[in-house]
Amino acid sequence: MGLAMGAAAFGIVMSPWGKRSGGHLNPAITFAFYLLKKLESWDARFYVVAQFLGSTIGVAVARYVLRGALSDHSVDYAVTAPGVYGNTVAFVAELAISFVLMITILYTTNHKTFAPYAVHANGALLAMYYTFEAPLSGMSTNPARTFGSAFHARYWHGLWIYFIAPPIGMMIAGEVFLRLRKGAVPFCAKLHHANNEICIFHHSQQEV
Repeated sequence: MGLAMGAAAFGIVMSPWGKRSGGHLNPAITFAFYLLKKLESWDARFYVVAQFLGSTIGVAVARYVLRGALSDHSVDYAVTAPGVYGNTVAFVAELAISFVLMITILYTTNHKTFAPYAVHANGALLAMYYTFEAPLSGMSTNPARTFGSAFHARYWHGLWIYFIAPPIGMMIAGEVFLRLRKGAVPFCAKLHHANNEICIFHHSQQEV
């Protein structure tokens, strides 16, 4: 499961559409880059709306294609829910994995040596999260991904965790990144910017 999700994220980011959009897929990532002044507020709003709509429609398509499989009790639309240790542990876990994901994205995409492998690091982290962290929080880091499943399953328990913890974790990562670089903002908001696709983001000094 972890390998499949990591590979899917890699494939989407490296697709022509992913290269053009920046491959965020996650409103928490978009929000963090907005706070880092890489997106206009109007663009950030459209990204977030598209991410939530995409997640909801994606589950709807899977629901139709797979017939009753998604609603089976063992799958339950792949909802994310706190693990056996409760809401507090789930919240802290979501905050932590979101922080690590965002700081990894920022560090790799802003270093010439590692930038070509940023998407690989992103996919590898997601694969490890799904494999090892899922028992704690269900593994989300993505409010839109959680909402899409919750909407179809009509399961709202603990939804606030996945709407609050990931943005906070990624916001903290952005602040830590700025402090480590003495205020120097990221080069670009794309997860893979070594391509010739049109970019709507604010570019700054080239990564080092």
